[in-house]
Amino acid sequence: MGVHIMKILIKHKHSFGSSISIRSKTTSAQYVASRARDATFEKLMDKYKSLFKVIAIQDLILANPMNPSVSIDFLNRLSQKLHLNRGATSFLRKFPHIFHIYYDPSKLQPFCRLTDAALDISKQEEEAINASLPTVVDRVVRILSMSASKTVPLRAIFKVWRELGLPDNFEDSVILANPSVFQLCDAHEPNTHLLKLVEGVPQNGFRAAIEDWRVVECCKEDCSVRTELRFSFKHGYPPGMKLGKNFKAKVKEWQSLPYVGPYEVVVGEKKKSKAAMMKMEKRAVSIVHEFLSLTVEKMVEVEKISQFRKWFGIDFNIRDLFLDHPGIFYLSTKGKRHTVFLREAYERGCLIEPNPVYDARRRLLDLVAMGRRGRSAINSNLQDGSSSSDNEDIGDEENQQRHGSLSS
Repeated sequence: MGVHIMKILIKHKHSFGSSISIRSKTTSAQYVASRARDATFEKLMDKYKSLFKVIAIQDLILANPMNPSVSIDFLNRLSQKLHLNRGATSFLRKFPHIFHIYYDPSKLQPFCRLTDAALDISKQEEEAINASLPTVVDRVVRILSMSASKTVPLRAIFKVWRELGLPDNFEDSVILANPSVFQLCDAHEPNTHLLKLVEGVPQNGFRAAIEDWRVVECCKEDCSVRTELRFSFKHGYPPGMKLGKNFKAKVKEWQSLPYVGPYEVVVGEKKKSKAAMMKMEKRAVSIVHEFLSLTVEKMVEVEKISQFRKWFGIDFNIRDLFLDHPGIFYLSTKGKRHTVFLREAYERGCLIEPNPVYDARRRLLDLVAMGRRGRSAINSNLQDGSSSSDNEDIGDEENQQRHGSLSS
């Protein structure tokens, strides 16, 4: 696979002539399929496939704080939407560390609630998010600052509220709670609102995350290398991806290419020359790099970040940007979704610099990875007096159903 992609990368030219990875006239599907795989990220996405479904069910359970539970029948009706191929019960039983199925005699049907461990993780995440509200406000300000109009659609923020570590009531607790910073405006389209920075809000002096890496690297190297690092990005390629001389030369040329940073204003009209297109492409890379740096887990679905493309002034296909720069980003297609990771933020499948919100989510991911392991230990240590009777009720109900079907 590595040899195949290198033939595409080295022998052909990108349609804009402006990226490191130069590709032939292949379809998007072929380009995605020909990318070099990274086993570490692929294994991580295997866990995330189940985690996304777990989070969707968890949100349904916690939607009713007075009685945090949901009926199995309701989940079965949502099976297709939640991508529960074998039904709700089969999926829930895969994760006994997270979900507990019990029978409600008053409603004559089984329900599901979170285990104590899962509830503890949910509370930990909520507390971490509430404690980081000032940081969250700064993240949203930075995202708006990357837009030339200092404006983005509110629906785009809704798409990435979890990725940015926003509270679920962020429209009230973050936006409306800071009227001196944020302003909601009506768009020309019906039922569409725009989120805008209030005039006068300080936005100068923002330093992109990549600048921190450059400072650290400059302290390590001699003066001659410092000049080369001025416009460089950190690169790290998938294991086994062969890098030819031509490819390395193009990477070196791209690294030294000047560009306008994500928080800087582009002056003048956009030019269509090859050199101008290369600089605009590098600016686009810097914007999506900064966006990923602002997320809690340094990852996001391509479809979600694409909602910002127009507002960030990116004239390139965002997915192709990720594929064109495999040393900076990693694109996974696991779980019927395209998810991009900021490669430099990870080591052995974990964030190098974790944060409190990430720590809570990682605990939930660890429970997902455990699956049914240790289930017998859990059952033997249950202290909830209702748990055993719940299991008996479920068993009685199943027996009654079986006897009823036999008699019929």
